[in-house]
Amino acid sequence: MTQNFKALVLTYKTAPVALREQVSLNETGAKKLLNFIRDYVSATDVLVVSTCNRTEIYYLAEKDHSSDILKGLSLIKNLDAGFEKHFTTYAGQAAVQHLFEVAMGLDAQVVGDFQISGQVKNAYQWSADENMAGPFLHRLLHTIFFANKRVVQETSFRDGAASISYAAKELAEDLTASVREPKVLVVGVGEIGQDVCLNLQHSRIKNVMILNRTVEKAEKLAVRCGFNFGGIDQLESELAKADVIISSVSGQEPLITSAMMREVKILSHKFLIDLSIPRSIEPSVEEVPGTIVYNLDDIQEKTNEAVEKRRASIPKVQAIIHEAMAEFEDWSKEMVVSPTIQKLKNTLEQIRKEELARFLKNAKPEEAEKLEEMSRSLMQKILKYPVLQLKAACKRGDAESLTEVLHELFNLEKTAEKH
Repeated sequence: MTQNFKALVLTYKTAPVALREQVSLNETGAKKLLNFIRDYVSATDVLVVSTCNRTEIYYLAEKDHSSDILKGLSLIKNLDAGFEKHFTTYAGQAAVQHLFEVAMGLDAQVVGDFQISGQVKNAYQWSADENMAGPFLHRLLHTIFFANKRVVQETSFRDGAASISYAAKELAEDLTASVREPKVLVVGVGEIGQDVCLNLQHSRIKNVMILNRTVEKAEKLAVRCGFNFGGIDQLESELAKADVIISSVSGQEPLITSAMMREVKILSHKFLIDLSIPRSIEPSVEEVPGTIVYNLDDIQEKTNEAVEKRRASIPKVQAIIHEAMAEFEDWSKEMVVSPTIQKLKNTLEQIRKEELARFLKNAKPEEAEKLEEMSRSLMQKILKYPVLQLKAACKRGDAESLTEVLHELFNLEKTAEKH
């Protein structure tokens, strides 16, 4: 079965951010594509994974349906011609391995990114919701989730913050650990500012205000994350309310100055995190009593340590993936002989019932019960050996010849029709 598994992949490696945004699918869009594939493509076990860094479609089919699936994506997203060239195709073991590496964070822009695991789980749920997750996909995803659990428990691959935005989120959580309902102000919604907000969305911090020069951009991001928003003209009033200020605003002059902070009534502490180049928080702000400033170098040091630690764990992660893939491949091969095993069971059960019926005509009730028990036990013991041999043949790669022999010996096709 594995040889029929295929993947259509567009990632940060093959497409610029503008195109990734165009093809990106939310839950509604992903389910529309799942329904399109169900209605117009001869494919099963479909998974649609779409994040800010990738849009990938996995499916099980004997034929390559890339053009049909991309046509469906084009219709749903109203895409111009030419986007198709940015998609890469994988098949068989390569497709399985790619999905493993995506779900583990090996293929992530930030190595070890744990958010992608949750996004794959969401994609799996969407497939299940639309009845597009068959036995193959169920088994594959649960194998991946178990391997992911091993990665977390047995390696340091997920330790530490390996991106600037995630490190800023972790720092904000650490700084407000003793604050009951911390308030965070995010200034600027460029790429880093957006990532900070998306990371805060999955943190214990719920009271977040987003400010931006273009209010519409702040509103769009705030609606997505469930936060509050406003214009940059609200900066001074919001500085007074926030426990942590995270700034990622581009500009030649600092946006937050020491003069501005001196006008703010600081009851305990204000923590300012500057993620901008050039800096958007004036260095002298830290001279204002009650303020502590963290700059990009402070954050970068934390991320560099995490990245090196994660990279050192990659061989262990790859070994876990290799073991999980081998286990899955054994199961996949056994699935090929599953129909033969079922036919053999049906044939032996039919023989058992026919013979039992002959002997039960003149048998007493207590004798009938013993005959039933004995015949079932005998059938199970007879069945055990051909099933074990079939599974062993699967691992050797010669199950086809043994399957043919069993069909001929027990006349399985005719027996199955009769059954």
